[in-house]
Amino acid sequence: MLFEIKIAQVIVAVLLMAAILMQNRGTGLGGAFGGTGGVYLTKRGLEKKLFIATVVLAIIFILLSLGVFFIKA
Repeated sequence: MLFEIKIAQVIVAVLLMAAILMQNRGTGLGGAFGGTGGVYLTKRGLEKKLFIATVVLAIIFILLSLGVFFIKA
C-alpha cells in the first residue's frame, strides 16, 4: 500500500509541476525593474481551469504526503 501511495505522489508531483509551468504570468521579473506589468483582475477560460487544477493537485499532493508520513509512523 505504501508503494502505491508513493507512486501516486510522484505522478501528482509531475502533474503539479507541469500545471505550474504552464501558467502564463506575462512580464515575470520585468515589473520589479520598472517594466510595465499588466494587472490580472479575473481569470477566464483555460487560465481559470488551470489555476483550479493547480490548487486541487497541490491539495492532493499534501494529503498524499501526510498519508505517507502517518503510515510510516
